Amino acid sequence: MKIVIGSDKSGFSAKEAIAAWLKEAGIEFDDLGTTDLSQVHPYYQVASEVAPLVQNGTYDKAILICGTGAGMSVVANKFKGVYAVACEGVYSAKMARAINNANVLCMGGWIVGPEMAVEMVKTFLNTAWCQDLEDWRAENMHKFAAKVNEIEANIYGA
Repeated sequence: MKIVIGSDKSGFSAKEAIAAWLKEAGIEFDDLGTTDLSQVHPYYQVASEVAPLVQNGTYDKAILICGTGAGMSVVANKFKGVYAVACEGVYSAKMARAINNANVLCMGGWIVGPEMAVEMVKTFLNTAWCQDLEDWRAENMHKFAAKVNEIEANIYGA
């Protein structure tokens, strides 16, 4: 699994904690966006650089951190095939993967501390789509995903 991470100034501390954990866990990743506080990149710039790299398959998943997670999520979701969810805890990070098959975890550095951010990333990366769902719910998730693909095709073309 290849991961890309990025943050603006507000998400910098959480991103640094996540990067340290990824390195320690031996997970391949690249850090885009703000890498030190003397060169700050705005959320829209970071998300618009990271999302296409998930879209084209260069990376399997992304982690984006801004003040609330909302700005990164809004921008990342402009790209077909990118499913970014702003989460505020471990449970929402798990369900973003299990229910929505999200491939981008967004979070807020003003909302979650670095330790919680790492726990959210661990859960996000270790949860599969439909994991721990009842059979009937998993079947529905596959049907719903097909409908989401239809919506995308109508918006973006085949």
